[in-house]
Amino acid sequence: MIQRVAYLSVHTCPLARPGSGDAGGMNVYVDGLARIMAARGVQVEVFTRQADPDGVGVVEVADGYRVVHIDLPPPGDPYATVNRFVEGVLDWSGAAGARYDVVHSHYWLSGWPGLVLGDRLGVPFAVSFHTLGRVKNLNRRHDDPPASLLRIATEEDVIARAGCVVASTPAEAAELLEHYRADPERLCMSPPGVDHRLFHPGDRRTARASLGIAGTGPLVLFAGRVQPLKGLDVAVEAFARVAASHPDALMLVVGGASGERGPAEVAAMLDLVAERGLAERVRFSPPMPHDHLPAAYRAADVVVAPSRSESFGLVAAEAQACGVPVVASRVGGLAHIVEDGATGFLVDGWDPAGYAAAIGRILADPALAASMAAAAEERSARFSWSATADRFLSLYEGMAAGAR
Repeated sequence: MIQRVAYLSVHTCPLARPGSGDAGGMNVYVDGLARIMAARGVQVEVFTRQADPDGVGVVEVADGYRVVHIDLPPPGDPYATVNRFVEGVLDWSGAAGARYDVVHSHYWLSGWPGLVLGDRLGVPFAVSFHTLGRVKNLNRRHDDPPASLLRIATEEDVIARAGCVVASTPAEAAELLEHYRADPERLCMSPPGVDHRLFHPGDRRTARASLGIAGTGPLVLFAGRVQPLKGLDVAVEAFARVAASHPDALMLVVGGASGERGPAEVAAMLDLVAERGLAERVRFSPPMPHDHLPAAYRAADVVVAPSRSESFGLVAAEAQACGVPVVASRVGGLAHIVEDGATGFLVDGWDPAGYAAAIGRILADPALAASMAAAAEERSARFSWSATADRFLSLYEGMAAGAR
């Protein structure tokens, strides 16, 4: 029986607010997975980098779930970072007398530390990448720098050596096979869950009032980190077309700058909104606490997600759980979550005209919108943390049994 697991999240802390800095769907994933595992009686430690200048240390999040922050050297030397992170985990676990059944890394930056810790602790090692460098390179915007050679090499090495590589969707599994030649026998699939206690349909008028949004006109929502990968530029250009035929339409953007290009991207998006004459019709909101996001979804008539790559696409899953149709790019996990023509529309490529046409169809046809909303809520039951916990407990048990 699995009693204790170590999750590694070097890139960002699971307690960080999604949509801010590097925090996004992976944060929600790691936090949700840790919570449900702890609720099943498994002790979980999430090890992450120390980002707070005052030093957070250990945070007891819930019974059986704690986050341990490790002090790391300044960015620049990846090998020093790996070594210090591994030493920090070993020091803490040794002092706490923690004996793990499985080490599970999240994102490529946690890959090498996970391999080393699996060997040092003598336990099985699993990895979830959440995004893949080669896949991002295939669809990146022309001015977005490619993933580094170090990242690609790390992904290749970790995929070749991990006891289990976890994919969120069939699309991600196919990408791992095609672009990294992953071993099918060590490839597992487990979608993230959605917290249906939070994300469920609600009254649109009440939701808009809570956000300070007046009027009953159409509202288009973009929720996510502001970076080239997420396609906010496409969403704004699409909304400009929609706004031309819907003079009372508004757009809400929830999220903040992310990554090195983030601040420049935010500035460029503000300029784009001004150039299109939409300054009074596009509202930018800073990142919200995760439990405030349901109001943003419920306030919207449609959510637009023109990402250039997504292993899963948590925003689309959460929006559909709230009974909101989604217009998304036909990539990765989005093509698995959004059922084209049933719960929303999938658009090939990143031509804003295609997204505008899809959004326009939903706004112009109340019967279609209502049908999609009902189907979206119904289909969202596929993604639950309870089912995710069942799959991971079975996976961990199999890995532990194989290591005995």
